[in-house]
Amino acid sequence: MAHFDKNFTNFFKQLSANNTTAWFNENRKTYETSVKEPFKAFVGEMIERIQKFQPEITIAPSDAISRINKDIRFSKDKTPYNTHVSANISSQGKKSKEEPGFFFQLSHDKISIYGGAYMVEPASLQKIRAAIAKDPKGFAAVYNDKVFKTKFGSLHGEKNKKIPDEFKAAVEKEPLIANKQFFYTADIKGAAILKDDLADVLMEYYKAGKKMNEFLKKAMK
Repeated sequence: MAHFDKNFTNFFKQLSANNTTAWFNENRKTYETSVKEPFKAFVGEMIERIQKFQPEITIAPSDAISRINKDIRFSKDKTPYNTHVSANISSQGKKSKEEPGFFFQLSHDKISIYGGAYMVEPASLQKIRAAIAKDPKGFAAVYNDKVFKTKFGSLHGEKNKKIPDEFKAAVEKEPLIANKQFFYTADIKGAAILKDDLADVLMEYYKAGKKMNEFLKKAMK
């Protein structure tokens, strides 16, 4: 049985064209019954599935799900609501954008998936670079893994123009050491949201990124 019906995708399609507090309040019941509650249940199922591989993850769905209200204090776009729902499944959930986890976002037309280490603190970055420099072949084997490349293509992240002297020789062998972020991403067509196997499909992406997350988490310890 599908987790979502057309009311879910229609809500976000209409919200994209009517992103106002007045419209949202008029359609709040649809949001509660067709978006918020089904997504909470879906995230709960995804947490349970991922717990089988990572029993240290004990968060509740509310710890993973981001608010639909946008923080517009420092944004030029003053529309009040996100036109999607999203969740970050890791031991710290939405509290951490550094810990490698499994992030997914559902809108009316696509599903976006992210993993890896996105906002890396300086101390963690130093550790990740040291781990890569110590085992560049092992690191390359993870991002060159056939399943990883099929699902995500490559590893992404902004690079530092200058890196510590201790890594200058290593970066010649592995240019990704210059990264200050280490994340991967993929998009799925929105039609998948309404299908019965949505959780199975997302778990395929979770498993494809698991080795990369494990490398990064081990390095950051």
